[in-house]
Amino acid sequence: MSPPQIVVHADPQLLAAAIASRLVTTLVDAQASRGSASVVLTGGGTGIAVLEQLRASAACMAVDWPRVDVFWSDERFLPAGHPERNETQARAALLDHVGVDPARVFAMAASDGPDGDDPDAAAVSYADVLAAKSGPEDHGAVPQFDAVLLGMGEEGHVASLFPDSPGVHERARSVVAVRNCPKPPPTRISLTLPTIRHAAQVWMCVSGTAKAAAVQLALSGAGELALPAAGAIGQRRTLWLLDRAAASRLPKELLPRLS
Repeated sequence: MSPPQIVVHADPQLLAAAIASRLVTTLVDAQASRGSASVVLTGGGTGIAVLEQLRASAACMAVDWPRVDVFWSDERFLPAGHPERNETQARAALLDHVGVDPARVFAMAASDGPDGDDPDAAAVSYADVLAAKSGPEDHGAVPQFDAVLLGMGEEGHVASLFPDSPGVHERARSVVAVRNCPKPPPTRISLTLPTIRHAAQVWMCVSGTAKAAAVQLALSGAGELALPAAGAIGQRRTLWLLDRAAASRLPKELLPRLS
């Protein structure tokens, strides 16, 4: 596992643009090395802003999008096409515009999908998708994603793993159903921390003063049960990509020079 590296940008727009640029480089490098690439997307304001910045970037089509496998870290268990679904927002922001291969876009099931209104069955189905996409080189039951993009809540939740919830305690399953979330909608599907930690790179993409306290705790040794974001660690690289407001409570010795 890799120790966290901190990169700070001046404001949310610059942060999203810098993450988009970093993602282009990561995907292009993976494709040059293996012929394909994989990314796990997230929702939220910053996550979708990154996709919008990527679509607007002159470098966007440097990525061979038909050779990218697209996954999600979590999903709101709502009907297909619902505007609050991460998939719906990601398609509108980027995926519907860059020629991705539909067979390589692995969305989590909707509440009106083939598993019906059963989030546990939907979680099992997604775990089966991950297992099917995992090869011998991945050394596990899930792919070693090239990059997992994650946001963080004000209380430190990551994906849909909330502090001291059943999902954050999970060690055996790769995907879980999440009920009674403290923020709406109450039912979701989420990757677990062991699945996230199997990734080559994990990027925590966080903006805003409201999240500064949780950023400070996560980077100061907080436990993952109390602050799930602290457990989001990559095999080769863990990046905390912050705007100045989110980094405002970090001690000066941890802060890099602003971009």
